[in-house]
Amino acid sequence: MTAVLLDGVVLGLQFGLLGVGLTLVYGLGGVLNLAHGQVAVLGAIVIARSMDAGMSTGVSIVFGLVAVGLLGLIVDLTLMRPVYRLRGESRVLLGLLLMLGVGTLIDGVLEWRYPIEALTLRVTGDPVSILGIRMSYGSIVASAIALVVGVALFAFLRFSTFGRATRSVIQDEEGARLCGVNPAVVRSTIFVMSGVLAGVVVITRSMTAPITVTSGFGLTIMALIVAVVGGLGSVSGAFVAGILLGVVNTVSAYTIGSYATTIILLTAAAVTIVLRPSGLFGDRT
Repeated sequence: MTAVLLDGVVLGLQFGLLGVGLTLVYGLGGVLNLAHGQVAVLGAIVIARSMDAGMSTGVSIVFGLVAVGLLGLIVDLTLMRPVYRLRGESRVLLGLLLMLGVGTLIDGVLEWRYPIEALTLRVTGDPVSILGIRMSYGSIVASAIALVVGVALFAFLRFSTFGRATRSVIQDEEGARLCGVNPAVVRSTIFVMSGVLAGVVVITRSMTAPITVTSGFGLTIMALIVAVVGGLGSVSGAFVAGILLGVVNTVSAYTIGSYATTIILLTAAAVTIVLRPSGLFGDRT
């Protein structure tokens, strides 16, 4: 069981980063990015195709992260502009429909052009013993990357000037504007960061399991579950919820079967909405 729990933590760190990217975009613009998983997969395929073309792994990774970051910027500067001019439910619904369309488009193009493409990053090294359990070197590297990125992001948003501006926009957009903060610039930057985080997730995930062109929908659903349980708009909540749900995922797969894990996670999200609509770590309203 210790091995199962450790595998859950490894998976949960990746879930946490995935949820953070989605919750930041929602917290700032009130937009549920239902293309989040598909953007991540697009980054994975860009990396895989770059490696197939003869680029080194490092250069391919940078190229993939830049690609998804630019995609996030383009989406924010084009499709999201009419969304941000709306308020309340109209903004949420239009944003949801547009991002659902983006995700469907990415899925369709990838399945049409690269139906059998997948990203697998092989990390060589001897297994490492943790709590008496030998874990693959790839799992250790993936966990370290996810943890470092998560901590760095938290520190950046907590202590930097831009981080304080981001929190002020999340809490009160009009008040932030009166204080000299440009919400449009903040939203564009966060959209780019969200895309890059999605890219980091598939990079770490590909060190332990292949990322295929059909992985996008599952990643989007997982990001949504993590964000809902942690609290939409709460970065630390999404990260902690990701770890908890990662453990729940692996334990349920081990004890019941992988077929039941999605049902269990969706049930956890539903119960959270009923008992605490703001999420486990969100502010009560």
